Amino acid sequence: QVQLVESGGGLVQPGGSLRLSCAASGIIFSIYTFAWYRQAPGNQRELVAAITNVNLVNYADSVKGRFTISRDNTKNTVYLQMNSLKTEDTAVYYCQVPSRGSWGQGTQVTVAS
Repeated sequence: QVQLVESGGGLVQPGGSLRLSCAASGIIFSIYTFAWYRQAPGNQRELVAAITNVNLVNYADSVKGRFTISRDNTKNTVYLQMNSLKTEDTAVYYCQVPSRGSWGQGTQVTVAS
């Protein structure tokens, strides 16, 4: 059974940074693509970034140049480094294994002054 546990969310001022982590278990981590999604109140869940098993990455236009997705296969963990945060980045951020349809419980990111 796939388990994904996100962490690293919190309250940060505009322009600040956060690093989210997603620890995975129950799968052979190195062979899977992972994705970060987010959902703000009243909005649909949207793709933020994804990373393949060979470290190909893609980003939503709204976060390009500010967010960086990475993975550490030795720690079974995927990261989302978020810089230059904006109020519109406020959302619950979720980790996903697209091919398994598995989701984490989410971590809240709030950008506010």
